[in-house]
Amino acid sequence: QVQLVESGGGLVQPGGSLRLSCAASGRIFSINTMGWYRQAPGKQRELVAHITNGDSTNYADSVKGRFFISRSNGKNTVYLQMNSLKPEDTADYYCSATDYYTNNYWGQGTQVTVSS
Repeated sequence: QVQLVESGGGLVQPGGSLRLSCAASGRIFSINTMGWYRQAPGKQRELVAHITNGDSTNYADSVKGRFFISRSNGKNTVYLQMNSLKPEDTADYYCSATDYYTNNYWGQGTQVTVSS
């Protein structure tokens, strides 16, 4: 089992920045990829960014050039640096991990609100 705990959400003005963190515990050696998803009210959950153990990344078109995903050296923490935030980035953000057995794990979510 893998447990994920997110932190770093909050209220920020348009154009501002936030950094989300996700700490993994448990069978972290089994983690293959980690990522961030978000779900806005009334919308489906969508992929924001994704990073592999080899540090390959991919991003949703809507966040390219503004958001950056990274992992700690120990690979047990993943970060999402969010810059130039827009009101449409408002959502609950969820950390995800997939292990080598294709099991999916989710954090409890952290709320990000972009508003003046």
